[in-house]
Amino acid sequence: MKLFHVNDKKIEKKFINVALNIYSNEKHWIRPLDKDINSVFNNKENKTFRHGKVSRWILVSENRLIGRIAAFYNNKSSKNNKLLSGGCGFFECINDQNAANLLFNKAKEWLINEGYQSMDGPINFGERDKWWGCLAKGFDIEPNYLQNYGKKYYTSLFENYGFKILFKQFTFLKKIKTPLSKNFQYKADRVKHNPNYNFKMLEKRYINNYIEDFTKIYNEAWAKYPGVSSLKLAQAQAIFKQLKPILDEKILWFAYDKKEPIGFMICIPEMNQIFKHVNGKLNLIGKIKTFYHLKIKKSCKKIIGLVFGIVPKHQGKGIDGALIMASSEMIQKKLAYTDIELNWIPDFNKAMIKVAQQIQATDEIKPGKIHHTYRYNFDRSIPVERITNK
Repeated sequence: MKLFHVNDKKIEKKFINVALNIYSNEKHWIRPLDKDINSVFNNKENKTFRHGKVSRWILVSENRLIGRIAAFYNNKSSKNNKLLSGGCGFFECINDQNAANLLFNKAKEWLINEGYQSMDGPINFGERDKWWGCLAKGFDIEPNYLQNYGKKYYTSLFENYGFKILFKQFTFLKKIKTPLSKNFQYKADRVKHNPNYNFKMLEKRYINNYIEDFTKIYNEAWAKYPGVSSLKLAQAQAIFKQLKPILDEKILWFAYDKKEPIGFMICIPEMNQIFKHVNGKLNLIGKIKTFYHLKIKKSCKKIIGLVFGIVPKHQGKGIDGALIMASSEMIQKKLAYTDIELNWIPDFNKAMIKVAQQIQATDEIKPGKIHHTYRYNFDRSIPVERITNK
């Protein structure tokens, strides 16, 4: 087995192709778009390069691609940890602990040389909402767009090396026509009859106003959580600009106390249901296929709860349920979506887990997918402390 540093276009292509070898017989895997993977490592496209650095390798045995890994750090996020923590990600490997150890050791060695004391993984060289976590449950469910899939043995490869769970991320599944729990529906009905509260579907012609409201709510509702940075208006504008080609205004809802923005539920079509038809290539043929499946055949029947937030002052009052009811009524009346997945709910966010359970996200009220975010402290005498919402 031999490691090769990714330092030219030829090896960059092999870095992409490692995944094709690993998942060649995996029917639920959806190949990510090549451009989405490549953009993470492009310093002109990924703004994380302003505060960080990345390196990556592939592992080859007898001319066969058997593994890959990237190591990186972001100076802005590293400062929030007791130890200076870098990361590793985009890990793929055959079921061989020795092969995995070679990859992990290389990432560790690189981070130590850069002055780091700890390594989180598998994570993204960028925002948490993409390529984050090792799949531990949900292998029979297709991965969502820009989310990690994985092999069942990956958790063992990480844990046998010495990684410890830092936190878990849950994805809750729900059939849109499944009714809310009676208690949840009662609270939502009570809120909807309160004249001070009103609920609005996003209107594209006033999108700038909604982006301002989104930024205000997000910073009040989310910035208090560990590792979550406050959002600037320019960043929010960039997010909505990126989402603009696929925005369906009927599944983006806001809550107001009179005129004060207090909550949102931002959903988008699950684009992997479209991109699975293009085999990773968004060239001319891929774009034609995307347009056909998105606009003509309307192949997407699933939506993603991208982000959900209620400002602390109005939490626990049923605003969350009223938002969900308002959007569900619209979807059932006028749209063809059948499923919703509530993505990326960390185990330390007890309030959102409770919401997911109360809307009967699954028959068993358990997450359909679980991802693990691990940490490995280079000084093995220092224990890994789980992240909690203190």
